[in-house]
Amino acid sequence: MAGTKLVLCGLVALSALSGCGGDDKQAVTGQPTATQCAPGQYFDGRICQAPTGAQPAATTPVATAPTAALPTAIPGVATTTAGPTATPLDPATAQVVTSLIAPLAATAAAPGAKPVGAAIAGNFAQGQSLEQTVQMNPGKCYTIVGAGSPTITNLDIQLVPSIAIPGLPAAVVAADSSQGATAIVGQQPNCYKWALPMGGTMKVVVSVSAGQGMAAAQVFEK
Repeated sequence: MAGTKLVLCGLVALSALSGCGGDDKQAVTGQPTATQCAPGQYFDGRICQAPTGAQPAATTPVATAPTAALPTAIPGVATTTAGPTATPLDPATAQVVTSLIAPLAATAAAPGAKPVGAAIAGNFAQGQSLEQTVQMNPGKCYTIVGAGSPTITNLDIQLVPSIAIPGLPAAVVAADSSQGATAIVGQQPNCYKWALPMGGTMKVVVSVSAGQGMAAAQVFEK
């Protein structure tokens, strides 16, 4: 009888150990569940923490090349000063001033020089201009003669390339240097010579820098 009790007690003890003893953690199966932390925090395996003492990664500044501004003038080269457009004159009205050109051309242009195209004629306020493109030929010599009414105290004529460099004002290749109501470019014997082996175009700019009134200019070729 005593032996039976010992066996029962041993079974009870083993039952108690299997029910109460050993590892009290639940078994984990499969992959661990990812833990989401608030922005700026990290999971250290147990809890979410904010970084302490962390320095932001150094960034290397990227140098940017400054935008180069286009020059507004060509150093050492005169550029055209064309202003607002003057009012062109019809052929009948233009005769009032174009008739003043022939006497000047008789001495200013080379003997036998002929007019090229129509005259440039307009009614100018101070600072206004008129432009006209003229065809020039190899080996030819050119003179531009201008005249205005007495109310014009300074008439200017400039000869510039018909195609300018983008972003830059047109460079003046020839201009009058006189003061008054008349202007001459390429006065003989120093006429403007077209040196290229093929023909091309130039632009004649007629301006009134002082005074106002009607004026005209004519290109002559020899």
